[in-house]
Amino acid sequence: MKGKIVLFTFFLIFTNQIVVSQAKNAPQSIISPTAIIRTYHTQDELRGMQKGMLIELYIERTRVLVKTLPYVALATKPGLTPTDIGIPMDSNKTKLQDGQTAATNVFLDSTKEYQERLVPYADTENIIAGILFYEGIIKSLHLFNEYK
Repeated sequence: MKGKIVLFTFFLIFTNQIVVSQAKNAPQSIISPTAIIRTYHTQDELRGMQKGMLIELYIERTRVLVKTLPYVALATKPGLTPTDIGIPMDSNKTKLQDGQTAATNVFLDSTKEYQERLVPYADTENIIAGILFYEGIIKSLHLFNEYK
């Protein structure tokens, strides 16, 4: 019985290592799959929310824009990889993309901390206007291909 448990444990560890190594070799998305907004709001809906929730929405929309706008010339939909749009990937391009992702994450962490500390001092109407403005930009990304 102990032999089966040891064998089963070894099998699970081995399987996990295979999955992890495949995930490392998988091409990284140009626009993060997390750069999406599931719900858009009206001005009246936003006016009915507490300031804390408004700040969370504001920070979330900032994150989506930062993860999307710099890459609209390449892609506008989250989840597309360079290979999907015909870019041949090599180790230099992979390193470049990994560096860009890391730099974006550092920037977003810093921006989030800044916003969490200072945006609470903003006028609630300005926060609402900012959310609506950001949502308008994000909605317009769905029309991006019509501009070509």
